[in-house]
Amino acid sequence: MSNHLRLRVIFFRTEMGNEPVREWLKSLPRDDKKVIGEDVKTVQFGWPLGMPVVRKMEKDLWEVRSRLDNRIARILFTVAESEMVLLHGFIKKSQKTPLKDLEIAKSRLAQLRG
Repeated sequence: MSNHLRLRVIFFRTEMGNEPVREWLKSLPRDDKKVIGEDVKTVQFGWPLGMPVVRKMEKDLWEVRSRLDNRIARILFTVAESEMVLLHGFIKKSQKTPLKDLEIAKSRLAQLRG
């Protein structure tokens, strides 16, 4: 893996100034944060990447796939120029990505584009 940073990580910010993904990450146990952080870093330095770390969800929307001890976490993101914008994070409880989580990411992506 090259140690050349390809993407700068940015947290999506709501109109109120909240950063939902940052807040979600803060709520997780330290070990989980570490795993997710490493996976995000892998994407930052290795972009473009595919499975098993990154999966394309739809146009301009990808997920970082993190395996935690007894669960799975996902961060949905987009790439704009050299920025990886973290749109939405969640703990995955089913095989398929819940539509609700996909919708949140898509609406934030739309807000981002203004």
